[in-house]
Amino acid sequence: MALEKTFNAAEAESRIYADWETKGAFKAGANAQRDEHFSVMIPPPNVTGSLHMGHAFNNTLQDILVRWHRMQGFDTLWQPGQDHAGIATQMVVERELAATGQPGRRELGREAFTAKVWEQKQKSGGTIIDQLRRLGASCDWSRNAFTMSGAPGAPEGEEGNFHDAVIKVFVDMYNKGLIYRGKRLVNWDPHFETAISDLEVESTEVDGHMWHFKYPLAGGETYTYVERDEDGNVLFEEERDYISIATTRPETMLGDGAVAVHPSDERYASIVGKLCEIPVGPKAQRRLIPIISDEYPDKNFGSGAVKITGAHDFNDYGVAKRNGIPLYALMDTQGRMRTDGLPYDQAAARAQAIADGSEAAPEDATEINLVPDAYRGLDRFEARKRVVEDVTAEGLAVMTEATDPRLGRAAKKAPVEPGEGGEMRTEEENLVPLVEAKKIMQPFGDRSKVVIEPMLTDQWFVATDKIVQPAIDAVRSGEVTILPEQDRKVYFHWLENIEPWCISRQLWWGHQIPVWYGPKKKDGSYDYRESETFCASSEAEAVKLAQSFYGEQVTIGVEPESAREPYDPGSVVVELRRDPDVLDTWFSSGLWPIGTLGWPEQTAELEKYFPTSVLVTGFDIIFFWVARMMMMQYAVVDQKPFDTVYVHALVRDEKGKKMSKSLGNVLDPLELIDDYGADAVRFTLTSMAAMGRDLKLSTQRIAGYRNFGTKLWNAHRFAEMNGVFEAMPAAMPKPQATLNKWIVGETARIREEVDAALGNFRFNDAANALYAFVWGKVCDWYVELSKPLLQDDAPEAAETRATMAWVLEQCLVLLHPIMPFITEELWQTTAKRDELLALTDWPAYTTADLLDADADRELNWVIGLIESIRSARQQMHVPAGLKVPMLVTEMDEAAQGAWDRNEVMIKRLARVESLERSDSFPKGTVSIAAPGASFGLPLAGLIDIDAEKARLQKSLDKLGKEIGGLKGRLNNPKFAASAPEEVVAEAQANLAARQEEADQLQAALDRLAELG
Repeated sequence: MALEKTFNAAEAESRIYADWETKGAFKAGANAQRDEHFSVMIPPPNVTGSLHMGHAFNNTLQDILVRWHRMQGFDTLWQPGQDHAGIATQMVVERELAATGQPGRRELGREAFTAKVWEQKQKSGGTIIDQLRRLGASCDWSRNAFTMSGAPGAPEGEEGNFHDAVIKVFVDMYNKGLIYRGKRLVNWDPHFETAISDLEVESTEVDGHMWHFKYPLAGGETYTYVERDEDGNVLFEEERDYISIATTRPETMLGDGAVAVHPSDERYASIVGKLCEIPVGPKAQRRLIPIISDEYPDKNFGSGAVKITGAHDFNDYGVAKRNGIPLYALMDTQGRMRTDGLPYDQAAARAQAIADGSEAAPEDATEINLVPDAYRGLDRFEARKRVVEDVTAEGLAVMTEATDPRLGRAAKKAPVEPGEGGEMRTEEENLVPLVEAKKIMQPFGDRSKVVIEPMLTDQWFVATDKIVQPAIDAVRSGEVTILPEQDRKVYFHWLENIEPWCISRQLWWGHQIPVWYGPKKKDGSYDYRESETFCASSEAEAVKLAQSFYGEQVTIGVEPESAREPYDPGSVVVELRRDPDVLDTWFSSGLWPIGTLGWPEQTAELEKYFPTSVLVTGFDIIFFWVARMMMMQYAVVDQKPFDTVYVHALVRDEKGKKMSKSLGNVLDPLELIDDYGADAVRFTLTSMAAMGRDLKLSTQRIAGYRNFGTKLWNAHRFAEMNGVFEAMPAAMPKPQATLNKWIVGETARIREEVDAALGNFRFNDAANALYAFVWGKVCDWYVELSKPLLQDDAPEAAETRATMAWVLEQCLVLLHPIMPFITEELWQTTAKRDELLALTDWPAYTTADLLDADADRELNWVIGLIESIRSARQQMHVPAGLKVPMLVTEMDEAAQGAWDRNEVMIKRLARVESLERSDSFPKGTVSIAAPGASFGLPLAGLIDIDAEKARLQKSLDKLGKEIGGLKGRLNNPKFAASAPEEVVAEAQANLAARQEEADQLQAALDRLAELG
């Protein structure tokens, strides 16, 4: 079948992919010819997600490795699947319920709501699979996994044992003391009312404020406050009866447990250990808190004194735990000031007794609600406003002049008006509260977009300190390799400073925690305000455990809204209630390598493909997924999950900015595939995948690599028109013509280069080497140089057709892992094939087998000479179509032979009219060096040298001004300090490009100067 004029990607890609699937090209073990296995676990995308640029990049790299190994005969598995994505999926369903006027989650109840989620999963769960197919991902879709398969309520078609595996691991780890329940500070999303992971928190710089307040010293105490310079000279001194603190969250002052200063801060040494008053709340119950010393405060920042609110700040939490400071929670799950707990007067009295030391600090201070009645029930931001107003009204705000630059521009412009009666105000009357206008980093929920609150809540945790060491040792010993090296450091830093892992989420969609609570046995009766815990893999097992513990019948009660609610079942004596929380999705996905292979059953797939070979992942989930998979696999099966972790960088826009919908710079991979074809998108991403370096993606680059595909297509059309595919060689040709020997050797060279690059995860090196070979050496030089040899009367015609057919075939094989669609289309169209290209054996020939040193040297000499002549002509602006005379002053035997055997080609391709020997070059001749020869291009009469000099100098002068401006900008300390990183990088890139252009112009000008 004759080739069409162009490759129609839109028509061909879906047809080709369907053919691959129909013929089982991606099944585990397809084309297996050796005992070695190669397995890759796809980083599971969210089940309701859609393909973004990060997915496209990540899966392109995986697909290259998988296709390459499959063609090499490895027993290969690329395991696909999706993550149930608790919070994201629940959000999608709740929004759809609201949009369609259906009852909400709470009205439906847990069982009916999760049924709705399963409906959504079955409706949209295949979306990203179809999108990955469009990219060309060669996963074994018959093995598609899901992190909730087999869960209670799963509909038909969602069978599997992943849920059973997750529950088994939880129960086993609980029984080993590796999982426990405790009260710790977590990231809390007030919109979804759940704990979330750090990965789901987006820290964004916003316009904020820092309020400065006075905490009066108790009992009328005073001290001398002294500020000194670096040499110890006194800059400022005054007697104070307060300590000044600054805060960006005044509403949290209500829960302060202490004020901390650094041990070396001499300004406050005399008041450490004394008490100060929180300047808010009813005067009758105004609380006193201690002033303590701790290493945390920075004495050079602000006043050097910091308020410690351990229940609402991660840094404060550490200070409070170190110093035995109570943790007073102020907010409910929706971010409102609490209304539960003790009445304020009783809570304040308890807190004061603890501060005085007359009462021991409780381990759990939840019932001590220190929110005054006036603030209870207020939204946290409304409470902030009220606290600021009340503290300021009481005269306890730190004051400053209205022109203080820290106040921001608006404050500077505020006029100081005369007092009543026209008299000017006193200096004191002209002061205003010190409220700094400043940029602050604010944490937002990546899905809810609300401000995240550090919250002290009861959660389930993995005791990571007990399971982390094998994961550290595996990488240190080389049992597991992490690439690039810089990401090993990130991995070690996180694991060596690891915190307990919060694995519970206050959601309904997910693996429900397999824990049931019963009443505490006390003196022969039961107290439902405290709990006994029963961890089991099923309700029946939990009942059995409880009956054994209590010695009597046990019933199952209605599930609570919160596992933290005390309750009274009424007449029922022993009733169990299941923990309503679900497991963090990172817990279940942490079992991905074994769970997808059928564990805990000892399946054939588990035996064959585990440990897996390579994990390809983004650097942003080294902590959240990679490290946790390492810890979990060692903890559960005492084996590494994979041999190698390849960590890739981010895909950014062409200016180096992170893609963002708000910036409008997001590139949609599906739209790019529509516009340019999957092969062009894949090749672009691969060519830019330098290890450890972010990609700067532009549509111009993608268009350029689409042109590369067109070049490959046109080379095959040329070959077809010259009868190359009419008699495909049954075996590797053994040519005699120098040109054919050369291209066969070059093919062996590129095969070795591609294998070496892919073997070392240097994807960009493989792509760029193939680009240079296919476009430059095959499509340009070989096709062009072969034209005389393909003439029917040429003695080398048959040999050249056979060689060209083989070389083009090898181009398709070597390019296939990166550009699977166009290569498969050409493979199937140019000849009758017994197998798919996707299942064709990868070549194993070497340069030792195929490289002819003499042919290699001669053809590279010819190509180098032609390129040098073309470059000189272009640089000197010699008209492209003009044939020029050439001179040669010396030529050794090898050079003479190469010229004689290739004179016709050299003259035709370099547009050379003649070659004459000369003792020396006349004035106005451009020297062109070649190994063993010295050529010259006389320019007299070809160009106007003076006019060309003037043109070059004008361009050089213009560039000089641009370079000077860029250098001045980059050398300006203010620009380097204040400009965004991507702006500085863009300026540096512009300077480098301009400098390179200037160097080329200067070289051309220097050449002309030599001519006179």
